[in-house]
Amino acid sequence: MARKITSQAPESVRIIGGKWRSRQLKFIASDGLRPTGSRIRETLFNWLASHIDGASCLDLFAGSGALCFEALSRGAKHCTALENNPVVVSQLTSNKTMLEADNLKIIASDTQGFLSANKSSNQYDVVFLDPPFDQKIHAQIAQLLTDGLWLTPHALIYCELPLSEPLSVPVSWELLKDKTAGNVRFCLFSYVEQSDLIK
Repeated sequence: MARKITSQAPESVRIIGGKWRSRQLKFIASDGLRPTGSRIRETLFNWLASHIDGASCLDLFAGSGALCFEALSRGAKHCTALENNPVVVSQLTSNKTMLEADNLKIIASDTQGFLSANKSSNQYDVVFLDPPFDQKIHAQIAQLLTDGLWLTPHALIYCELPLSEPLSVPVSWELLKDKTAGNVRFCLFSYVEQSDLIK
């Protein structure tokens, strides 16, 4: 279901590192759209610093585009961004054009439906899992990512969720980092192949 638009006036979020540092991304405010704050993004990309260059990324709930554009700014090779709100998709496309981000692929789709209907022909090194907080679908999406073979060996998966929400992930996900900021919990996992788990 598409997010409800609550305001047509564009807001903005700033890219904090890389070749597009300080560039402003416009986005349309809508229910559930909550750009990852600059302090959390800085911590996240410090975690990813030795992995992001040349990485293939998947942003499952793109929203403002703060995570996918930040990744591309810092040297990611390619990013696929999923977003189901047509107005938000239009603004993402405008930002892509503004930055000449030819290595960003925007797919207008519901994330659960997309992952369920498609067996991956591409695998991703870095995945951003940051759905609207009221949906509480981290566990379902995590399982779809694993079952659908979307992850490269030792892929990194970033999760952001309310501090009050329990987080359940597949046994093949190893927790690497876990922090909180206010009422937000943010974590980094590594995907461990089944063959590695049974050694």
